[in-house]
Amino acid sequence: MNNTYQRDVYVAIADPTRRKLIRLLADSDELPLYELTPHFQIGRTAVSKHLAILKEADLVTNRKIGRETRYRLNAAPLQEIKDWLSFYEKFWNERAILLKNILEE
Repeated sequence: MNNTYQRDVYVAIADPTRRKLIRLLADSDELPLYELTPHFQIGRTAVSKHLAILKEADLVTNRKIGRETRYRLNAAPLQEIKDWLSFYEKFWNERAILLKNILEE
């Protein structure tokens, strides 16, 4: 039996702290925890827990270099969200065109 737990990508990005972590990692190749922590009003342990949730959703990978753990963004799972949102973008674009046509009549 496989005990590996895959966290839902939507759950992982629901929290603003995790979205900020994703943004910080998107702007860098990889960052250690000590460079990420100062960007938040929470402690190192809390940031580490948020990174673990992102890792469970496969949004973050990490590697050890000596005693330091470095984190890197894996943006591939975000494609699922992009695909889901693209349907609604089409929906709202069609509604905007319809509204424009009605207002022009």
